[in-house]
Amino acid sequence: MKLQRIAEQAKNYPAMVFNNVFHLIDREFLLEAYHQTQKSSAPGMDQVTAKQYAEHLDENLRDLHERLRDNRYVAPPVERVWIEKEGGKKRPIGKPCFEDKIVQRAVVMILEAIFEQDFHAFSHGFRKGHSPHQALHELREQCRTLHINWIVDADVSGFFDNLDWSHLREFIQQRVSDGGILRLIGKWLHAGVLEAGALMHPDKGTPQGGVVTLPTKLPTSW
Repeated sequence: MKLQRIAEQAKNYPAMVFNNVFHLIDREFLLEAYHQTQKSSAPGMDQVTAKQYAEHLDENLRDLHERLRDNRYVAPPVERVWIEKEGGKKRPIGKPCFEDKIVQRAVVMILEAIFEQDFHAFSHGFRKGHSPHQALHELREQCRTLHINWIVDADVSGFFDNLDWSHLREFIQQRVSDGGILRLIGKWLHAGVLEAGALMHPDKGTPQGGVVTLPTKLPTSW
């Protein structure tokens, strides 16, 4: 119901900037975020699995909420691994710690309720209730009805690796100015990347594979 009210406000008032949503992340909200967090992924740098975290779930979520409420939450570095791609190339994937995934999921739930209202109907990427099959169907229908014979497919090379943080913050603050949410996002951006035992602190980009890989959660219509 909390998210539904936010979504309705965002839809009815497209120029509205939300400045008081961080308080929604209470223990009940974190529990829902936990249920929506994938449990089968490999653990992050702390090696805590979803099963281990669940053994003391109430205690862990209570402590997590207190740290978030008191601004004592520390975003851990994201472990980076490389997976093979077609053509012999490799793709970097981030492995956040499980508890951090819960916090990320909680923030994503709020951001999605707000920004979902700003997407165009033809945008299907990373949206609930949308799929690549829908995108392909719509593309096929557009080609058929508009007699399109050519399609140009373009991709941004290294987008996630080179994302400008200042631009990212500007996009987010068009709809969300809540200090608690912005601080968490800042902590994730500055948490660092752990690769082969070495901790690095890049000044741009965002790890792929995390729950709150932010560019995928914002309207592509921008």
